[in-house]
Amino acid sequence: MIVFDLACAEGGHVFEGWFGSTGDYETQRTRGWIACPMCGSTDVAKAVMAPRVGAKGNQRGEAAPVPVANEAPEALRWMMQALAEAQAKALEGSDYVGERFADEARAMHLGESDHRAIHGQASVEEAKALIEEGVAVAPLPFPVRPPGTDN
Repeated sequence: MIVFDLACAEGGHVFEGWFGSTGDYETQRTRGWIACPMCGSTDVAKAVMAPRVGAKGNQRGEAAPVPVANEAPEALRWMMQALAEAQAKALEGSDYVGERFADEARAMHLGESDHRAIHGQASVEEAKALIEEGVAVAPLPFPVRPPGTDN
């Protein structure tokens, strides 16, 4: 895992994002899958991160080691694993509908199609519109790869 400080262009909000790699971040950003948790803007970029600089060798005291993502405390690793397992269990029996998520959810809400568990992608704007219409939706904690794309 890699952690980036991110900032939205609209509100200037700074927040943290966790990604499997820099490539994962780039893919999610270009597809508009990263949104500011404060205002919902998808115009997000990496924020300037201050490097950790140790004290000069002639100064007293030792700088604390900087934790690296793969050296996260055991409790954090356990929590992330438990959350990933809970998401996988929740998606068992759910149909992946990809970018048709908003249309499928709305059709079920309006009684135009049978109710079933679905998951897929929706923009922040689509998700907000669904919520305003009274459609029960919730974001997943981790991105989901479309079926058949894993090696």
